[in-house]
Amino acid sequence: MAGFEGVVVSDPWLQNQFTQVELRSLKSQFLASGGGRGSLTLRDLSATMSRLKIAGDCLTEDERAAFLRESYPDLDHHVDFELFLRVYLKMQGRVGAKNSSSAFLKAATTTLLHTISESEKASYVSHINNYLGEDPFLKKYLPIDPTTDDLFEIAKDGVLLCKLINLAVPGTIDERVINTKRVLNLWEKNENLMLFLNSAKAIGCTVVNIGTQDLAEGRPHLVLGLISQIIKIQLLADVNLKNTPQLVELVDDSKDVEELMSLPPEKILLRWMNFQLKKGGFRRLITNFSSDVKDGEAYACLLNVLAPEHSRKPYPSTVKDLLERAKLVLEHADRIGCKRYLTPKDIVEGSPNLNLAFVAHIFQKRNGLSSQMKQVTFLEANSDDPQVSREEKAFRLWINSLGISNINNVFEDLKNGWLLLEVLDKVSPGIVCWKSANKPPIKMLFKKVENCNQVVKIGKQLKFSLVNIAGHDIVQGNKKLILAFLWQLMRYNILQLLKNLRFHSREKEIKDIDILNWANNKVKDSGRYSRLDSFKDRSLSSGIFFLDLLSAVEHRAVNWNLVTKGQSDEEKKMNASYIISVARKLGCSVFLLPEDILEVNQKMMLTLTASIMYWYLKRPITEDGSVSSDGENGSSSESTSSSTSDDSGSESSSDDSGGR
Repeated sequence: MAGFEGVVVSDPWLQNQFTQVELRSLKSQFLASGGGRGSLTLRDLSATMSRLKIAGDCLTEDERAAFLRESYPDLDHHVDFELFLRVYLKMQGRVGAKNSSSAFLKAATTTLLHTISESEKASYVSHINNYLGEDPFLKKYLPIDPTTDDLFEIAKDGVLLCKLINLAVPGTIDERVINTKRVLNLWEKNENLMLFLNSAKAIGCTVVNIGTQDLAEGRPHLVLGLISQIIKIQLLADVNLKNTPQLVELVDDSKDVEELMSLPPEKILLRWMNFQLKKGGFRRLITNFSSDVKDGEAYACLLNVLAPEHSRKPYPSTVKDLLERAKLVLEHADRIGCKRYLTPKDIVEGSPNLNLAFVAHIFQKRNGLSSQMKQVTFLEANSDDPQVSREEKAFRLWINSLGISNINNVFEDLKNGWLLLEVLDKVSPGIVCWKSANKPPIKMLFKKVENCNQVVKIGKQLKFSLVNIAGHDIVQGNKKLILAFLWQLMRYNILQLLKNLRFHSREKEIKDIDILNWANNKVKDSGRYSRLDSFKDRSLSSGIFFLDLLSAVEHRAVNWNLVTKGQSDEEKKMNASYIISVARKLGCSVFLLPEDILEVNQKMMLTLTASIMYWYLKRPITEDGSVSSDGENGSSSESTSSSTSDDSGSESSSDDSGGR
């Protein structure tokens, strides 16, 4: 989206309805629909919006056409960008009327009303004060007063947000890369925010259509929404069989264990809660963290099962007033050391995010489970190879970053073929025959196979290597074949993005060797001497080549005072961690781990190099040949993002540290 930085419309009201990222996205769609040629009319919009999936998929083309007939008498009127925006806003209103229920922080392009929950803000501020209050850099800003907007002000330089990422998933960001001088300039703040956004994607947050400028402006609904996702990831970190193998107590046999392994943490938490409630004789099934827990009865029973020694009279179950009952529940929770993520009012009103946080915290403190060695042994015997797990995670996070749908496990969530078809359509628009596709929920096995057969057919059309692969292999969850397909799909996406940037006029196909040669030439031209012979070159494990490459594309990116020689395993890991964070700080969306560099995972070495190449080629260039400073997070369909150049990128942890 680098061509639309700073999109401005003449009507101030319209300008205020959208973030800059949203405007750039809509401008791109407007031009794609023919608006830039002046040939687009109101009559064309229903088909155009359906084809581009603008303003929600829940409206059919006929519904869009009927809406346009009702709203505009002259359908032959030509559409300029501002009229396009007005139609879009009205259409979004129609979508909202048709589907009033909405999840917190949807990935939709925009909503007309951006509201925040003061209860959620207070709860998240309390979480931050508690966990980050002693941080050497942040303690001068903490504790934050939840009754003010200080949270959004403090978040503007990106430091707090980056620290939250590492709190949720330790080690995601190499903190040496965070700019933490006493006074940060605009470039340094922007770099921190870019590092945060790309790292947030790398731990599974939805950041579609959110850019660094939105965070620099401290937009409350966006900042709070991202903080909500990060805290949720932190609180649910142990709600899985890997970190809490005792969860196998919830199931009866090996088949059920496999099913449990595929569930998202929220579903596992619900199953755990119902398991404990059954022990206490609770007769209702809890299916959500909102309406089902409003009356406080489930909480009263759960806490009595987990911590009967802390029960006090009057018992919550004997109190009729819901607010008073909720108050007693929270007092019981306090006695076992659970922090209050919610108030009695939040329980009664059924706040889903805060109730989820509350239950997750109870699980952390006291899960009431015991180990069953037979099932734990089964779990260990069926655990994935570490490289398989890392690749599954990388491909899962890449898919989630496309803004289609969040998945929890590629081997389970892709079995029906539908999501794979959506990814293929995102990567190569128009390639899927949707008339032949079966939309979920799909109960019949042969319909899943039909979807997966089309997936394989399209893969062959894109010249993937798919020897002896059929649709039923995906349906059966064949891990090796699914990973092989996803790797080729991710690689195809990256190569197409590179082709579309600079080579589309010559129709030049980009190959792996082109990326390798580009990287070697950039390093050579910068006066450095490292070189790679292939993407499985063992010398890559030291990290020196990638550091040379990052320095070559942005000479202020690397602080050489922080670089090791890369000789021992410890030195190599330090360099690898630094490389990933520097790349994300520049604006590259990468999903690998330091272990991938240490072990020279050929696939991940290619994607890392290609992401750096894509960032470098994508940077907007001004008329005088310099790099524009208006770069921002790219569109959701791209695997990397542009960024601004750093004014002092090597100064990460002190006022006067400098790099070569």
